[in-house]
Amino acid sequence: MSAIGDVLKNSKKIVVKIGSNVLSDDEGFINMDNLKNIVDQIVTLIKDNKKILIVSSGAGACGMATIHKWARRKDMNYKQALCAIGQVELMMGYKECFSAHDIHVAQILLTNEDFSDPGRTLRIRNTIHTLEDENVVPIVNENDTVAVDEIKIGDNDTLSALVANLWDADALVFLSNIEGVYDKNPDTHPDAKMIEEIRDIDGLLGKIEIKGTSSFGTGGVATKIEAARRVNEYSIPAILLHGKKPDILIKAMTGEEKGTIFYGKKASFK
Repeated sequence: MSAIGDVLKNSKKIVVKIGSNVLSDDEGFINMDNLKNIVDQIVTLIKDNKKILIVSSGAGACGMATIHKWARRKDMNYKQALCAIGQVELMMGYKECFSAHDIHVAQILLTNEDFSDPGRTLRIRNTIHTLEDENVVPIVNENDTVAVDEIKIGDNDTLSALVANLWDADALVFLSNIEGVYDKNPDTHPDAKMIEEIRDIDGLLGKIEIKGTSSFGTGGVATKIEAARRVNEYSIPAILLHGKKPDILIKAMTGEEKGTIFYGKKASFK
């Protein structure tokens, strides 16, 4: 079994972060085929007695696509309104896909301030545990309509790391539009090689070039690496997979698909 497969197989509590480009088509609408396939995989994991918490991007993209207002994307007030619109579209998509399996979903919207207040942190944890006990899948996103610079997390890669640490997860999985971390840009270097296992993030950053964000999102390879560092400090491994590949979670668990795994400092998996 592969290193990624070993971690996924042995993990009971998994945070799955789904990127905007995985959920959205070229126009920004929800790609229901992709979403349905991801949900089907998550349901398979749930039936294997695993607890899954989703951190989902895509609200902003869905909002922009819904009312066809692309030109004013950088206006903060407008962007926050678009996220409010898109969050409804996003949750409707999740509800539709999970309802086919008779599974309920719940929405949790957070800001950075929620993680710095012990009282709020306790209530978040209690809510997640209650949903978990009732077999409801929590779907977490940043509360963009109230998140100003002072309380803004900034990207859902970081949010997923904060949630994974709070929930004491066994693994964090990033579903992105890239297959993993490479030693050089695979788009411009045909000889680029995927780095399948990373144990020294600082050493890695000194050897590779990382920059840029996705067209619909705020994250990129750099934010995923830093998020991996956050969870690794709590001995939680992080895994990067190409979320648009059909059945990627299941195939990664069986060793049929590859990705990049970032190991925690103390152990390969908990």
